[in-house]
Amino acid sequence: MTTYEEFIQQNEDRDGVRFTWNVWPSSRIDATRMVVPLGCLYQPVKERLDLPPIMYDPVLCTRSTCRAILNPMCQVDYRAKLWVCNFCFQRNPFPPQYAAISEQQQPAELIPGFSTIEYTITRAPCLPPVFLFVVDTCMDDEELGALKDSLQMSLSLLPPTALVGLITFGKMVQVHELGTEGCSKSYVFRGTKDLTAKQIQEMLGIGRAPAGPQNPQQQQQQGQQRTPGVPPANRFLQPLNKCDMALTDMLGELQRDPWPVKQGNRSLRSTGAALSIAVGLLECTYPNTGARIMLFVGGPCSQGPGQVVDDELKHPIRSHHDITKDNAKYMKKAIKHYDALALRTAANGHCIDIYSCALDQTGLLEMKQCVNSTGGHMVMGDSFNSSLFKQTYQRVFALDGRGDLKMAFNATLEVKCSRELKIEGGIGSCVSLNMKNASVSDTEIGMGNTVQWKLCALTPNTNMAFFFEVANQHAAPIPQGGRGCLQFITQYQHPSGQRRIRVTTVARNWADATTNLHHISAGFDQEAAAVLMARMVVYRAETDDGPDTLRWVDRQLIRLCQKFGEYTKDDPNSFRLAENFSLYPQFMYHLRRSHFLQVFNNSPDETTFYRHMLMREDLTQSLIMIQPILYSYSFNGPPEPVLLDTSSIQPDRILLMDTFFQILIFHGETIAQWRALKYQDMPEYENFKQLLQAPVDDAQEILQTRFPMPRYIDTEQGGSQARFLLSKVNPSQTHNNMYAYGQSSMPVPYAADGGAPVLTDDVSLQVFMEHLKKLAVSSTS
Repeated sequence: MTTYEEFIQQNEDRDGVRFTWNVWPSSRIDATRMVVPLGCLYQPVKERLDLPPIMYDPVLCTRSTCRAILNPMCQVDYRAKLWVCNFCFQRNPFPPQYAAISEQQQPAELIPGFSTIEYTITRAPCLPPVFLFVVDTCMDDEELGALKDSLQMSLSLLPPTALVGLITFGKMVQVHELGTEGCSKSYVFRGTKDLTAKQIQEMLGIGRAPAGPQNPQQQQQQGQQRTPGVPPANRFLQPLNKCDMALTDMLGELQRDPWPVKQGNRSLRSTGAALSIAVGLLECTYPNTGARIMLFVGGPCSQGPGQVVDDELKHPIRSHHDITKDNAKYMKKAIKHYDALALRTAANGHCIDIYSCALDQTGLLEMKQCVNSTGGHMVMGDSFNSSLFKQTYQRVFALDGRGDLKMAFNATLEVKCSRELKIEGGIGSCVSLNMKNASVSDTEIGMGNTVQWKLCALTPNTNMAFFFEVANQHAAPIPQGGRGCLQFITQYQHPSGQRRIRVTTVARNWADATTNLHHISAGFDQEAAAVLMARMVVYRAETDDGPDTLRWVDRQLIRLCQKFGEYTKDDPNSFRLAENFSLYPQFMYHLRRSHFLQVFNNSPDETTFYRHMLMREDLTQSLIMIQPILYSYSFNGPPEPVLLDTSSIQPDRILLMDTFFQILIFHGETIAQWRALKYQDMPEYENFKQLLQAPVDDAQEILQTRFPMPRYIDTEQGGSQARFLLSKVNPSQTHNNMYAYGQSSMPVPYAADGGAPVLTDDVSLQVFMEHLKKLAVSSTS
């Protein structure tokens, strides 16, 4: 018999699914008392090299309100060639091509091991993906040079059939023509004007010819449109194998924006207008086709639609404090502009990536929906010349085991569920398709009121959170041995251009919480629960006030401990949690202190970036973001994971901390002194040299694979960057409680049981747990 841990791991490896509860309460009232909602994390296109390539269409249930797909959980009558749908119990005949099936000759979709299966739709048109580069030229020559190198490098990583286009912007916006030989040609737009898709279409000459008299300019454009053998869109978007040289030269010739900038002023940058033109161009040329708009910005939008700051440097860009005080002059209007663009982009199945590299903010807060709604990448760095940007950008074009780009385009994800369940909503990089049916719950978590979502771009790591309601009434028991089923159907465009359908069907047992609560609690997955709750909290934090959100987190945690803890009333010392619940309070403690909820010391752009990553990454990466991992290196033995606690900071240790966003190597006081004295260069201290090298090698391993590439920090006790470690560790020893460790009144750098004190007034995990136990066992709460 496998343990729950093994069962959960097998399911994640095979289907990319993790549930908060792996045994489901059989009635609505029992489910609401579970505190943590019934939900799951699902990776729609998790990388699987062992999936059989199925080149025929899936078999659908014939009931028009169901249309579930044939799967291993259906009952099959091989003699009568019938199958019974496990969602609506409709009896369906097999199509004629299944005439030869028998128990010995089963099609792949009925084999239990293939609960996840992928179909290739051979009838669908095969369209190459589109990549439209939108490049900011308001930066110094060194920055622009580095960006041009990266863009030229990326052309060699794209499939040769991919369609590419180029828009550059500064004070003006230029749409470059790629079909011209010998001379470069571009259409210039004013950066202060907000144009509709129809206007852009007409100005670029890719719309239909309007009736009536025309001015010569329009006639010229229409004339170009009628050039025989050149489809109109092809002047701006061409297959890479046809325009590779021209585009490489064009990128090489790019120069910084020529408009003069007065002393004490910012460059006039028309990000909002450029993005609007890019969206309009794709909208009227390749609607409902996989396409990426890749926006590279080196500063904030300072004029025209989407403006986030004016051009005077004495007026800084808004901070969290300004937003709280309602002192962010441009914010609401800019958000409205970018939100409208995000909806248009998502409706066409396109996605927007934002690569923001600047020392100050660039307006990610205002632009966030462009990325969050379309599944694009958000990358934040200091410079286009840094390895952080260069390597991250290169990883965007990583290939899978079959040599295809690790990206999927223009996907729709539909969830089907048993009659006893209803869908409350989903949280992730997607938009709702507003498809309602009987499975939609009245309660809404995240994006609800639908059973379908649009995901314009996916990577193997992309992860969606779904929440479910048990609709079954307490008075109507579910038959013994019954199972609840869910089916995830993802239709997407593969980078090769094929349409594919990935189907995952999963089932879990029901249990009566009044008699079998121990069965339900044994199936609790605290890691999945922590990530799902974190997503719910961050989703709320986007709209709610900070303190309210924290109060809600605390209340849910106390209720969970009251429900599943073992204790004697009013006796905190008697409180115990089962092993599969024991880490959950700790995850919540670190979540409360994290960048996601504590905005102090972070800019609005940073907060936006951190929250964006939590909403899309898989379970393992999300847990690292919530509670960073800490490894210790010492002479006493091999590297080992240690507690994320001040007691782990020892003078003779090196620590490696992974917070997902940063990889930090921290040298204890003694180690730092030896390093400063260059002991590692002396032959007799070879083992010290190896000790210094070990965390560097391990850090390199993480840096090679992580996307986006984390910031690499090397620091030591007392170093200015040690604050990154000190802000994350649990402050079990602070300047307030140092003397409680049997110390004299003389301050000593290390407390009696080891570990350096941290100067903070934050509550430690120990105090947090004591309060939690008191509140959980209290007969009044």
